[in-house]
Amino acid sequence: MKKRVLVTGCAGFIGFHTVKALMNAGEYQVVGIDNINDYYPMTLKFERLKELGIHPEFIRYNRDTDSDRHPNFQFVRIDITDEKSITTLFAQHKFEYVIHLAAQAGVRYSIDNPNAYIQSNVVGFNNILEACRFFPVEHLVYASSSSVYGLNTEQPFSVNHKTDEPVSLYASTKKSNELMAHTYSHLFNIPTTGLRFFTVYGPWGRPDMAPMLFAKAITNGESIKVFNNGNMERDFTYVADIVEGVLQVMKSIPGPNAKGVKYRIFNIGNSRPVQLMDFINILGEELGMEVKKEFLPLQEGDVVSTFADISELKREIGYQPNVSIQEGVKEFVHWYKSFYQLEACSAY
Repeated sequence: MKKRVLVTGCAGFIGFHTVKALMNAGEYQVVGIDNINDYYPMTLKFERLKELGIHPEFIRYNRDTDSDRHPNFQFVRIDITDEKSITTLFAQHKFEYVIHLAAQAGVRYSIDNPNAYIQSNVVGFNNILEACRFFPVEHLVYASSSSVYGLNTEQPFSVNHKTDEPVSLYASTKKSNELMAHTYSHLFNIPTTGLRFFTVYGPWGRPDMAPMLFAKAITNGESIKVFNNGNMERDFTYVADIVEGVLQVMKSIPGPNAKGVKYRIFNIGNSRPVQLMDFINILGEELGMEVKKEFLPLQEGDVVSTFADISELKREIGYQPNVSIQEGVKEFVHWYKSFYQLEACSAY
């Protein structure tokens, strides 16, 4: 019998790649859910689903859609804030594993649209926890974020550091997810693992994130916005390394910790921070185009540096990111040119 897995946010960047990896593994029966909201162009989400064998014309008329490419994958269009539909889904499928990636993403968007984050990231996550409570699962793995480290300046960021000084509502909701998961693990014996993602990039990435924004500006001959005058670094992590870690974690079910709770938190990143200007230069070289820059001050809600201490994840599951920034950017640019049907870019 194939293990039954729920992937929430499957039309999103990491969710899409997670479903692909599960299908390639060949040992899982997967249900993916997404509300396909319009935070960024829905076209990209529909194209990701098409890659998984789910066609937009079917989604419009049927909430439940079987993949015509992967016989063990079904898509259901559900909003995680819809408690009744989530409960019905869990009752129907009796999942063994849940990979919860659905969320309202974006740091800066949270400043002007706070309610979207409370509804999706807090109310929606509570619905998932309640469903795991009443329809017990072997393991709930959920997405947290490196943004929870907030004003912490001690690096590399360790899961043992304090995370009580967030600088955005997005970060606050992700920290609340960790606290909520601990409560449900403690009260209802639900094994949970939170993963603090560090700057994930790669093919099919989100249009609101730096690699896509930069690539679009460069190919259009526009200046890219470089905040904090370029004095920033990020722990850029290639999506394939992230997804491999997610699947390894899913299969590694936590036992009771020192306090008897089946709960844990891991950083998942590359653990090799890259200067933002170096990333921009590599991207320009791969695109083969001149990079015009507009230097700006640090934005509200942003942090200067991220650097993941992944020692605990290495020790627990043997996690090891393998894709260098040069390799990752090359793969991203190859997809970007193909997806947007760009002509071969001229050299400098």
